[in-house]
Amino acid sequence: MQWTDEAIILGVRRHGETSVVAEVMTRARGRHLGLVRGGRSRAMQPVLQPGNAVEVTWRARLDEHLGEFRMEPLELRAARLMETAAAVYGVQAMAALLRLLPERDPHPHLFTSLSVILDHLHDPRDAGELFVRFEIAVLEDLGFGLDLARCAATGTLEDLAFVSPKSGRAVSRTAGLPYADRMFALPPFLSLEGRAADRQSLEDALRMTGYFLHRHVYEPRGIDVSAARNGFVQAALKALAPLPPAPDASETGTAAGDKPRGIPSLSND
Repeated sequence: MQWTDEAIILGVRRHGETSVVAEVMTRARGRHLGLVRGGRSRAMQPVLQPGNAVEVTWRARLDEHLGEFRMEPLELRAARLMETAAAVYGVQAMAALLRLLPERDPHPHLFTSLSVILDHLHDPRDAGELFVRFEIAVLEDLGFGLDLARCAATGTLEDLAFVSPKSGRAVSRTAGLPYADRMFALPPFLSLEGRAADRQSLEDALRMTGYFLHRHVYEPRGIDVSAARNGFVQAALKALAPLPPAPDASETGTAAGDKPRGIPSLSND
């Protein structure tokens, strides 16, 4: 059996004296493992770094076998990703999230999302927001999607301000205000197009996704959140530490709260 696909390196482990077992996220075949002969050589070590994009060819006698990988580099991002703490932790944390999914289960939109995030993860101003959206996408694929587009109580699409910890659905300000102390704040960057994440909204968003991952995934499986996620959260929030007051909007021509730069979309559209 044989196939060739585009893939992103998630991690490797040593196998014997000269080889490694590589774990990759493929575009069409999901998370996949394979033996890389000579993977510990000087030529292959730079290629087999987490975050790098490769073309991988898998061969095995039977589908259920581990099989062997042959790899050709497509984009070597790893050096750039090692420049910031948020990127280092982010790559590890996203790999841990993908390991929650069954091996060899296709998730092409998660592959696309991962590629987008890796291209921007070195910028700490974008990293936190993109990571939150990735966690939401993983929750969706695990069967625990959040509905942040419509009020669970009234059906309105306007003035959504809270998220119910029970249902994972948005609630409008009017309907949710009496129960505000029992619900999560809905970060504006998740509900309003063009809004950028600030430190408080990012902290709110990471607390919310962390809660739903723990409730629906980690706790039922008896596992703990990855240490890499904790490291990423600290690094991402530090990068968004409060800054000096911005110039008046009339001087810059930018309304308060508007996103100064384009954040890549991770939608499935």
